[in-house]
Amino acid sequence: MSDDYNPPQTPLDVLHEDAQLIIVNKPAGLLSVPGKGEHLADCLMARVAAAFPGALLVHRLDRDTSGVMVFAQTPHAQRHLGLQFEKRQTKKIYLARVWGKLEPKTGTVDLPLIVDWPNRPRQMVCHETGKQAVTDWRVIRSDEVSTRVRLMPKTGRSHQLRVHMLALGHPILGDPFYAEGPARGFPRLMLHSEELRLKHPDGGAALKFRAPADF
Repeated sequence: MSDDYNPPQTPLDVLHEDAQLIIVNKPAGLLSVPGKGEHLADCLMARVAAAFPGALLVHRLDRDTSGVMVFAQTPHAQRHLGLQFEKRQTKKIYLARVWGKLEPKTGTVDLPLIVDWPNRPRQMVCHETGKQAVTDWRVIRSDEVSTRVRLMPKTGRSHQLRVHMLALGHPILGDPFYAEGPARGFPRLMLHSEELRLKHPDGGAALKFRAPADF
């Protein structure tokens, strides 16, 4: 990863900001947090902190995934939001384009995942020692080569959506880890965090934030 890290230099896309929260639209190709080494220092956390001193990390998206991310403005908000993610009280909806025609129109993948140690950061399905991972899907439309689909993860495992789609035989287009052949030949990973629903740390009001995908 370090050899080809060339993150986009787009301006910070702030969707919402108040005394407790910052909601941003993360570009594909940018790390959420810094990697090891100076060459991996540029990340969304650093860019948010430059614009909002004191901003705190709540969760992450993979480098290659774009879309809605929340940061906290206070330690209280960080704790409150962190618990919502931990207790699965947030709702996340992703948009993806996957290889082939995904059928039926709706379904659920329930396959436990574990890190593939010799090939990390790749993950794999393992029924013996894997941790529970569940993803609902809903097809939007298909064309000759791909299907546009909404993915609703019920758990938050690393690479969950990518491995679950691969397990169905429909890898996400442009996936550098799991797609092969023509499915890999796309300019980016076609996976976007389209919507995030959560409760405001100050008062508990239900909030919904959305950002359209650029693919």
